[in-house]
Amino acid sequence: MVSVFVDTSVVVDLLCRYPPAEQWLASQGQLDASRAVWWEVLEGAENKRKQQHALKILRRFQPIDITPDDVIWAINRLTVLGLSHHVDAFDCLIAASSYRLQLPLFTRNMKHLFTRNMKHFVPLIGALAQQPY
Repeated sequence: MVSVFVDTSVVVDLLCRYPPAEQWLASQGQLDASRAVWWEVLEGAENKRKQQHALKILRRFQPIDITPDDVIWAINRLTVLGLSHHVDAFDCLIAASSYRLQLPLFTRNMKHLFTRNMKHFVPLIGALAQQPY
């Protein structure tokens, strides 16, 4: 059963052994990740060793498949918000499952680094986007 989703930003923090991420993960129950998170994390692996480490971290999360309706929703959101809010296709696909299932998405992509403008997931899914730590 799906409970909550994690975004790529959380997985990257775990890959970097960021203590707040590790502590947060230890306090959580079942967490899930969209297949788009898996793709995005594996795409960032620079070599075979890092790819294996990424797979070890990713296996902590139940993979959630992307449905055809998720793809349609993601394309619509990319068309509407891509240019104005700088969301990319992976952001839209990751948000799609959270939106479809109406479950929280834990992400560190809540605000731009140098402004107070909403970034990535808040314009896509509103309050479903939540700061994990």
